Amino acid sequence: MAHVNWIQNIPFFSIFLAMLGGMITPLVKNGNIAYKIHILIAFTVSVMSGILLLHTRNMGESFTFMMGHFPAPWGNELRAGPLEALMALTFSVVMLLSAFGGFDFVLHDVVAEKQKFYFIMLNTIFGGMLALVYTNDIFTSYVFIEIITLASCALIMAKGTAQAMVGTTHYLVISMLGSGTILLGISILYSVTGHLLFPQMKEQIITLVAQGAYNFPFVVVTGFIFIGLAIKSALFPFHTMLPGAYQAAVPTSSAILSGLVLKSYIFLGIKLIYSVFSVDVITHLKILDILFIFGLCGMVMGSVYAMRETRMKRMLAYSSVAQIGYIYMGIGMSIRIGMVAACFHILAHAVTKSMLFLCCGHMVEDCGNKEQIYYMKGAAHRNPVAGFGFTVGALSMVGIPLFVGFISKLYFATASIFAPGKMAAALIVLGISMVLNAMYFLPSVIAIWTPIKNEGEKTKRVSISPSFAFSIIFFIVLNITLGIFYHPFIKIIEMGIVLLH
Repeated sequence: MAHVNWIQNIPFFSIFLAMLGGMITPLVKNGNIAYKIHILIAFTVSVMSGILLLHTRNMGESFTFMMGHFPAPWGNELRAGPLEALMALTFSVVMLLSAFGGFDFVLHDVVAEKQKFYFIMLNTIFGGMLALVYTNDIFTSYVFIEIITLASCALIMAKGTAQAMVGTTHYLVISMLGSGTILLGISILYSVTGHLLFPQMKEQIITLVAQGAYNFPFVVVTGFIFIGLAIKSALFPFHTMLPGAYQAAVPTSSAILSGLVLKSYIFLGIKLIYSVFSVDVITHLKILDILFIFGLCGMVMGSVYAMRETRMKRMLAYSSVAQIGYIYMGIGMSIRIGMVAACFHILAHAVTKSMLFLCCGHMVEDCGNKEQIYYMKGAAHRNPVAGFGFTVGALSMVGIPLFVGFISKLYFATASIFAPGKMAAALIVLGISMVLNAMYFLPSVIAIWTPIKNEGEKTKRVSISPSFAFSIIFFIVLNITLGIFYHPFIKIIEMGIVLLH
């Protein structure tokens, strides 16, 4: 029994460690110490999340952890099952690898006396994402949504350039619009149900819908909350904040914001669908159909914008818009296999896009900070580690077999067969998007591997940081491992979704 109690404390201590890191980091002398504290925290949380995943998978059950011992309706709870543990493990590992492999960027791009403050924000974001993964009450969700938003703006602004200021302002304005709509939805939902904890809210909502009461208010509530989450996660057409922000930010920040932060909002939305509104109610309100349409639009338009872009960082940002569309398409299919595909694509995009941004950052730096793809010729010969990492990431995003991106796209296609009313649209748009992905990723790969003739000086090898090399190699291994040995992860996701009901 003591062992079980210790396991059940892992979600709380994971969040606590990350937030504690944010509190003690200002007391250290320099950024190097702050960096080591962050790496230690991320590694510790990764280990704890792995233990929690093994426990919940073997037991086949989930549990709740009450904080403060305040009962409903104003309680504060955490919930953990196989799906939450898998997401926490993914977020922790990707955070660890991104910070470890991207520390050189922080050293070069952030003023020395501000580097420790950078890691304050990184720890804060880490704790906020874990809170969104584990939370079981809607008030805590909103609090950490705001915490993540403000910390994200600080990461974008870390360079202190004029471009970073503009990108941060744009990001903040759009993000606060999303936060405002979420807050309105939560306020109305609380006034209708009288509860803040997910299970009690779900019970009350199902009862009221069965009675035919508050039909219009529930439409308004779900609209506010899911539109807000769509804005926060940059679903098309709410994506305009991404290109400028990711282009101006430190590559480490772009890797974390694109690979992790956007996904934490989406995962919260998935939890709300199952744990608060229920699939039947949310389907009845037609919210999933709207998300499906926006997801399809995002898949195509994100790829079109990426294909037209000549700057690599902005291309990757628009690519993220397309990949977010994939996830919302899966959610909008309104069936379990579609949700499984969406959750798996969260993992796929996290381990791929973070690697792409880190590799892109190094190649841009090696090419004299020229971001245009034209100037990237020979970049892979100067820095083979970044070249191989970018190539693997690009092939994964296109959907080439043996890489994780192929598996998620395969499951999206399979899911569409079980959604007859949406099958044609999903398959057609999926095919178009994959072709468009190839049209902008493959030319970039060809460009970086094209040697520069008669300019030998420009093709000389650059020094490669051991930490960067380790992170990229680990990312590549993760990508291929998830692309080949994907079945256990699919089973964990299926089990977790069943337990969310």
